[in-house]
Amino acid sequence: MAGLESALAHLGSIEALAARATPVHRLDPRAKLLTTGAFLATVVSFGPRQVIPLLPLALYPVALGALGDVPARPVLARLALASPFVLLVAIWNPLLDRAPALAIGGLVVSGGWLSFASILLRFCLTLGAALVLVAVTGFDATCAALGRLGAPRILVEQLLLLHRYLFVLVDEAARLLRAHALRAPEARRPGLRVAGSMLGQLLLRTLARAQRIHRAMLCRGFDGVLRRRGALRLRAVDLAFTGGWCAFFALARAVDLPRLLGGLALGAGR
Repeated sequence: MAGLESALAHLGSIEALAARATPVHRLDPRAKLLTTGAFLATVVSFGPRQVIPLLPLALYPVALGALGDVPARPVLARLALASPFVLLVAIWNPLLDRAPALAIGGLVVSGGWLSFASILLRFCLTLGAALVLVAVTGFDATCAALGRLGAPRILVEQLLLLHRYLFVLVDEAARLLRAHALRAPEARRPGLRVAGSMLGQLLLRTLARAQRIHRAMLCRGFDGVLRRRGALRLRAVDLAFTGGWCAFFALARAVDLPRLLGGLALGAGR
């Protein structure tokens, strides 16, 4: 039960960071969303075996998090939580592709290991950038920016409701586990039969609570649109933010920056 309640607290920890007042937080959500979208498109455009050329792109999520005063621990914790799914997909590459692709001294690296490292790096870059975006913008503001940029309204509303009802679901599950712990203190966790019954009860309780919430929303004038306070306005600093980062992404895609900088460093050392 304590673990589930702790998970409920962690669910909102990234969202709570959006309440801070830093220059990055004050940027227009559309500018941050467009820039992050350009970043994601740049990351996935690299070849499946490219690893080193991807490294300069790590500057974007790191700089955004540093300027937005986003602590690294919650972001890294969520990356670690999702990493088993990526590892399960990427671990087969070294077994399926054993052809030599790179020689480092006396060590020969196969193409499978390069694609394995590339998948892990892309995962860290893309998910890390998305988490930092939510931390410096907020989920509601991100969805509002999606709507203003032309995303279908029904998609935006579904994302908002899914995010909000996720907390309702976890809260109801915590109530059920607390009730079970009070009635069976000797059992550390519910057995298989009890767990099945509790899942059914969880479904019924969440549906009933969702209906009560919906009726309350209708009484307050809900017409199918979740409106956000405050108008979005693009300023010169927002355009400079998006333009500057997009120029950097284009440069990182067109030029192998690590090789270029390495050549310059070797040339200067001679």
